[in-house]
Amino acid sequence: MPKTEFSPSIDSRPTYAGLVSQGAAPAIMVADEAGAQALIDLAASDASVMDHAHVVLVGCGAAALGDVKPVAIHVAPDFDAATPLVTQLLNTARMGTQIYLAGSEGLIGHVSALAFAAGMPVDEIQMEHRGSIARRMQCVHCKGITEDVTTDPFTCAHCGLTLFVRDHFSRRLGVFQGVCVDAETPGVVPEVVEIQA
Repeated sequence: MPKTEFSPSIDSRPTYAGLVSQGAAPAIMVADEAGAQALIDLAASDASVMDHAHVVLVGCGAAALGDVKPVAIHVAPDFDAATPLVTQLLNTARMGTQIYLAGSEGLIGHVSALAFAAGMPVDEIQMEHRGSIARRMQCVHCKGITEDVTTDPFTCAHCGLTLFVRDHFSRRLGVFQGVCVDAETPGVVPEVVEIQA
């Protein structure tokens, strides 16, 4: 599956340049099932990238990597289960450790926020979007985070407000921001549409 091409947007909207091998540098790689193919492609371009790589696979098994053999493979069923492991890997990472993130925007946003919180420099984090364009959204009113948002507007899973899906992205939190769509005109809500890339 090729990486996703996103339409031009505001400056805070993340862009994903794709994964480029940094050789045999220590690496933490996190991917979901769609993103695993990006890691396979990365290893095909330079097999040495896996020599010191810890791979965390979210929502898929080790078989998703095919013949790619990193130093360690960790499997987690979802973001919540992966978070403590990824946090531990980030907190014990040596200087020069490269971060490779591949998969959905939710995965990339979640893990990049963990990396920033751990003090990882932005130039050591590479991202490649593959798979779903569902967003990880934060309600600016109640601060609740809703995963896998695919429609605009959507209903906040925490406070029930109908939110407008904005392209504004908080790198610190790893989420897009959603604001109440009918704050000034209660009950007047636009028709629900699918989010486009």
